[in-house]
Amino acid sequence: MKLYEGEIGRPYIVQSIIVEDKITRRLEALGVNEQTKIIMMNKKGSGTVIIKVRGTRLALGRRISEGIEIKEASEDAARG
Repeated sequence: MKLYEGEIGRPYIVQSIIVEDKITRRLEALGVNEQTKIIMMNKKGSGTVIIKVRGTRLALGRRISEGIEIKEASEDAARG
């Protein structure tokens, strides 16, 4: 599923990132890589999302959130 389709408060694992190379490098610098555990903190109807990754909250617009594929993770996996 796409990142913007996730439910608030649920843990997920990033499966793939398919955006421009420049944005991919920036996301990697911020700690958003494949197999990274994230938690959906908030989202707007426009597709903008706020995620928690490695203890930091990040806001991502729809264009970026459409390019990030995620899968559900267990609560324990998200904490570890």
